[in-house]
Amino acid sequence: MKGHLPYHRIFCRRFPVKSLVKQPEGMLYLCRSNTLCRQGFMQQNLCVGGTGTEKKRDRNKTMIFDTHAHYDDEAFEEDREALLESLKDGGIGAVMNVAASLESCRTTLLLAGHYDWMYAALGVHPSGTAELDEAGLKWMEFQCSHEKVRAVGEIGLDYYWEEPEHSVQKIWFVRQLDLARKVKLPVIIHSRDAAKDTLDIMKAEKAGDMGGVVHCFSYGKEIAREYLDMGFFLGIGGVSTFNNAKKLKEVVEYAPLESLVLETDCPYLSPVPNRGKRNSSLNLSYVVDAVSALKGVDRETVIRVTWDNALRLYGMQH
Repeated sequence: MKGHLPYHRIFCRRFPVKSLVKQPEGMLYLCRSNTLCRQGFMQQNLCVGGTGTEKKRDRNKTMIFDTHAHYDDEAFEEDREALLESLKDGGIGAVMNVAASLESCRTTLLLAGHYDWMYAALGVHPSGTAELDEAGLKWMEFQCSHEKVRAVGEIGLDYYWEEPEHSVQKIWFVRQLDLARKVKLPVIIHSRDAAKDTLDIMKAEKAGDMGGVVHCFSYGKEIAREYLDMGFFLGIGGVSTFNNAKKLKEVVEYAPLESLVLETDCPYLSPVPNRGKRNSSLNLSYVVDAVSALKGVDRETVIRVTWDNALRLYGMQH
């Protein structure tokens, strides 16, 4: 995922964390103050966010769960805090911030530690797997014990670009599936122009045992059926509002509402009428309208069922 740049220095200033978490010797520091953060950078240690102890809060089921966002992206640098503070009034009750690189794993943890309604998914996007090594994988495994971490992702295959080599992507896809199995978390799957290889690897690795979601689902009904049979959810976002999204609309009509979750992938993939602009969770109302029309049910049903689906997906049922 493009756009995940070294902004964790800024994050540490803007989102001071509330407590320390023990770190493996010789690895990474968690910051409690700006001084510790800056010290961590000078020492080439990596600074990540705090424990993010979840506050008990009643969740109104008329609110929307954005199951896939990237609020650590540089596109939000100018107004991140104000935007995030506005989400509740905009009908957004929870957000899963999804990492795409080791760098964004750190900033994702910072955000999740700062907002009680935000959660974290840790993983390296296929386009970033050239940077991944055993030390990075071990670090992610350690951070997955953080109570706000609810998934491993986004991980998978992306053949749209030539780099990294497909063989490299496959290796780290399998290794991160292994990580999810080890830490007992669901997976968030990214698959672009790689339908067969993604599905083959997931079947071989018994990904159905872990469960998860195929993010920004973009294939047809036949592939959808394969994932549904594995017990996976399908992530539906702004593309469902596009006039040329015939395949996806057919999938939304075909798949049970109980197998769909709402997502933005913000700042990317804004729905109509904001297509081409920076996306945010506030645009999910348009996706709700699209799913409502395609499924022939009212908005409230879409919001309520997809909220419950998100809780099941991320193991957050009461």
